Amino acid sequence: MKFNATSRSDKGTSASRRLRHAGRVPAIVYGGTAEPASIELDHNEIYHALRKESFHASILSMDLDGKSQQVLLRSVQWHPYKQLVLHVDFQRVDASQALTTKVPLHFINAEKSPAVKLSSAIISHVLTEVEVVCLPANLPQFIEVDLGGMLAGATVHMSDIVMPKGVVLTPHAGDTSPVVATAYVKAGSAAADEEAAPEAQ
Repeated sequence: MKFNATSRSDKGTSASRRLRHAGRVPAIVYGGTAEPASIELDHNEIYHALRKESFHASILSMDLDGKSQQVLLRSVQWHPYKQLVLHVDFQRVDASQALTTKVPLHFINAEKSPAVKLSSAIISHVLTEVEVVCLPANLPQFIEVDLGGMLAGATVHMSDIVMPKGVVLTPHAGDTSPVVATAYVKAGSAAADEEAAPEAQ
């Protein structure tokens, strides 16, 4: 995805306030061998870009003063109650250097699973994103989690996810394989009663 940026020399709170009044957003780009650079963005352009999931988990092409740079979105500061972008951070990307970032999970085939079709279970998504390490060229926009074979009462762990080639999960302190999704049956349902019946005997 592409977006436009312009270098800025004025810094500080007052300068940022003037930019926002003019429909611009102060931002910074850092990383690599170059010094951090203060930039500004068009508010409407960046606002609509940020509404797209892929903008948050893709290598972006930033046109800065007519020159293209590869960057990754790192953080966004929003106004507490208005739909206004206050500040954005980007990191320069080196094609030869592995990066660590978060990627959204896309859950598929839940409605086809035995848990839902046979037991009317409710599938809960415990995690919606995972942190991965990979080269920029291998960064996926999302990772699919197939729930088609899930049974009532089952859980899907991070270790069950099939990772794309060249992508590895970052280790989680204290938990080698966190729960990603669960399928539970409401108490009082026929499926729940069937599960409880053998225990009562």
